[in-house]
Order: sequence, then C-alpha cells, then structure tokens
Amino acid sequence: MHFDLIQSISLAGSATTPNDDRCGATARLAWIIDGATDLGPPGLMGSQPGAAWLAATASRAFAGAAAETLPDILDHVFARTAAAYATERTRSPVDDWELPSAAFLAMALAGDALDLGWLADCVCLVLRGDAVTRLGSQPSTDETEEARVYATGEERPLAMLRTKRMRPGRYILGVDPAHRAFVESLRVRVEPGDEILLMTDGMAALIDDYGMQPDAFLATLRADGLAALATRLRAIEAEDADRARYPRFKRSDDATALWLRIAA
Repeated sequence: MHFDLIQSISLAGSATTPNDDRCGATARLAWIIDGATDLGPPGLMGSQPGAAWLAATASRAFAGAAAETLPDILDHVFARTAAAYATERTRSPVDDWELPSAAFLAMALAGDALDLGWLADCVCLVLRGDAVTRLGSQPSTDETEEARVYATGEERPLAMLRTKRMRPGRYILGVDPAHRAFVESLRVRVEPGDEILLMTDGMAALIDDYGMQPDAFLATLRADGLAALATRLRAIEAEDADRARYPRFKRSDDATALWLRIAA
C-alpha cells in the first residue's frame, strides 16, 4: 500500500509573521510539524525565528530520511535537528524558553498497518466511510483556560508562557535528541480506501475549540475540501476578533492540514 495525496493547505496566522507549520508526504511516510511560537525576538538562529527554522529543518530531515521503519526515521530526524542546531545557532540561548521546539506527528505504512509517532498536540483523523477515528493528540482545554486567565489580567502572558515552556516533563521535537525517547507511538490496521487527515492544532481548533461536530467537519471536507474548512476557521476567528467567545492567545494560529488516501 501507499499514500495518495488528495489535498494539503497551510495558512499563516498572520501575513506579517512566518508560518511555523510544515507538512509533507512520500509514498509511505507522512508528517506534520507545528513550531512553537517564539517568545522573544529572532537572534538565536540568526534573523530567522527559531520556530520556523526548526519546522523547516525537521521537515527536510523527514523528507531526506533513508530509513524504512518509523522508529529509525525518528532517530534520524531528532539527531539531524540537534546537529543542525549545534552548527547553525549564532549565540547561546537567553534561557531554555528560547530553544526552538515543535509539536509533530509522523506516520509510516508497514504492511497492512500504520505506525504513528507524536509529541504534543498535532492530530490524526482516520476516515473510513462515515466513521471518524481520532489518533494522536486528544482534545484538551488547558490552553483555553490559560488564555482565559490572561484575558482577566491576572497574569502577564509572556512571563507565563516562558515559564510553561521550561516546565519539567515537556517533551517535544526540538534540539535535544534525548526527547526522542518520549515519543508516543501506536500501530493501527488500515486498508485501501481509508483516508488520513493530519492537522496542526490551529486547524483542529475547528473541532476542539470552536464546536464544529466531526460529522459536519467530514461532510464539509468531502463536499468542498480543505479550503472550505480553512475559510470557515478564519471566519469564526474574524467574528470573534476580540477573543471574548473563544479565549486564545492569538487571533489566529498557523493552520495546516494534509489529506491522504491509502491506495493498494
């Protein structure tokens, strides 16, 4: 079996800042990366924001991986990003909050199974007919609640976010290869005709944060494609520009999706 690409889409949260998301696919491997927004000005990686640098570097590592199995591919990606950071950084980080980091989800076909590996909050939906199965990151209200606290003025958001970025137990795709040991994994059976949708949390917000039901999400996808979902996403955020209905740190996050079909 192999992957056929149906559609992909990637929107920056704002036209004034680089898109920190990346995605890609080969015949048997697919990946999606969501760079964690920088919490300070560029400088560590030169003029490029660290999140965009990391997402691009890791995506190239996935695309260039010669290994066959997902565990070996992930070994390569984590080692490559760490090596690139060591040679390309222009100075020492101010503190650990400045280290580039990202959520990711990767999947590889292995016979009649699909191997998945992920850290943090990228989402995988398996579509079989009208059935939707969610794999990888599950919905969480943590960030919404933190944004709600910020909206009340009870905490300074930048200090809060920097502290959160450095908390123990935060395992990510980044510049420390030791985080490879904490990648979550899963193997599921798949068959020709199954469809896979990979999303960063900026696109999954339609379901997780903005109340779109999975069946309506799937109907829109099948009828009008990813562009229609992206249009709906941005319309909701524009209508709630003051972030009163849906508390969040940014009006719009980067939003990326990759839609694939498994073929015999």
